[in-house]
Amino acid sequence: MMDPDYDLFATIVDEGGMAAAGRRLHVSPAMVSKRLVRLEDRLGTRLIHRTTRRLALTPAGERLHEDLRAIMAALDAAERRVSGASAEATGTLRVSAPTSFGRMHVAPYLGRFLEAHPKVRMQIDLSDDYADLLATRADLAIRITADPGQGLAAHRLATNRRVLCAAPDYLTRFGMPQTAADLRKHRLLAAEGQLPWRLLGPRGPVLIEGDSHVRTNSSEMVRELALSGVGVALRSLWDVSDALERGDIRQIMPDHEGSADVGLYAVHLPQNNPPLAITAFIDFLVGLYAPSPPWERSGIARAEKRL
Repeated sequence: MMDPDYDLFATIVDEGGMAAAGRRLHVSPAMVSKRLVRLEDRLGTRLIHRTTRRLALTPAGERLHEDLRAIMAALDAAERRVSGASAEATGTLRVSAPTSFGRMHVAPYLGRFLEAHPKVRMQIDLSDDYADLLATRADLAIRITADPGQGLAAHRLATNRRVLCAAPDYLTRFGMPQTAADLRKHRLLAAEGQLPWRLLGPRGPVLIEGDSHVRTNSSEMVRELALSGVGVALRSLWDVSDALERGDIRQIMPDHEGSADVGLYAVHLPQNNPPLAITAFIDFLVGLYAPSPPWERSGIARAEKRL
């Protein structure tokens, strides 16, 4: 059996604070603090920085927490093998996802996962910032990128297909671009850091340089600007498939799309025995998005028939 102070430390990290850990373990906050100090004194190092607003792991605390999670997962697996008990995902699962994608393509399906795994408690953090798994204490992050990150276990869920699109009103006023040269003369829309566009055309890679007609740090703002007829955008298909199907927006230059290098990934810290909650959620995402994600099956096929 593992030292209970180790279990307490892991619970503080998992719950995000001493008070929450105390409630989970039925221990007073004062006793939680006392036992944490006892563990730090015994190890000869500080594990957690305490501030009035939040707790932050020290480098030593990060290493210990990572090691403890692996040990606890191995112990759980060993007990199941000995007892013959079936594997069951339990505990808190912290997931980070991009804001729009999480709202549109994670939230609607979470109920299905929670029904299948009733002992898992979910915490979903939505942000367009690149989530640092250690700093945010996330167990798993969904990333849309060409590079999921060094030193991480990465599971590619789908290709992030990106299409050029504009509202019918914009195309009526400014015309339909037919070539890359035409496109460069149009009002381009992109969030900070999203230009230049690296497209793949019939003759190979094409670079579209320029400035966004409206400067913004919000990808959701770009989507709304495109829908309202302000300009041309390069949007992920998962973001605009419904609008394409309704005819609110039209795909332009369909033989040019964003680079296929960009993919949808689930990433987590490498572990020999990851908690079952992590592997169960990855399996759930694979079943949801592979081999053909919902946005590929619905909007684009019908929208392309109208082109």
